[in-house]
Amino acid sequence: MSLRKIDIDELMFNPFEKIGKDWMLITSGSTDNFNTMTASWGQLGVLWNKNVLTCYIRPNRYTYEYMEKNDIFTASFLRKDNRQALTFCGSHSGRDVDKVKETALTPVELEGGVTFGEADLVFVCRKLYSYDLQESGFLTDDGIPEEFFGNAPYHRAYIAEIIAVYC
Repeated sequence: MSLRKIDIDELMFNPFEKIGKDWMLITSGSTDNFNTMTASWGQLGVLWNKNVLTCYIRPNRYTYEYMEKNDIFTASFLRKDNRQALTFCGSHSGRDVDKVKETALTPVELEGGVTFGEADLVFVCRKLYSYDLQESGFLTDDGIPEEFFGNAPYHRAYIAEIIAVYC
């Protein structure tokens, strides 16, 4: 792994492209017991005078259990040649398959979290706050609940301080 720790002010990228199109792996746990999932929803910004990342996880996802148990998680962006691994990790549950074995990703411990040797950008995050999305919270009538939730459970949002950045 050739990641180096950088100051967050050195980052230059389009977050809409990075999160929404390139996708990220949200990983929680330790190197001997973790789960990862692909995410394409999230935000980066400033809240409570801290640099934060917000991610969203449904309670029926295996990663949810790990997020609830651990204070630290990572948001890892993989090199372009790992799109198949991202697709696999987003469409298979760690309850049923060994994602590392199936994708040949290389788990790496990083500041109390787990990332992958194939990452080219990693945010190490410490959870600050969580809340559950609810249908009653929607302020418009443009079909979002029906389109994105249907009978599926609503996501829990995790707002986390970015405590380290590697690229």
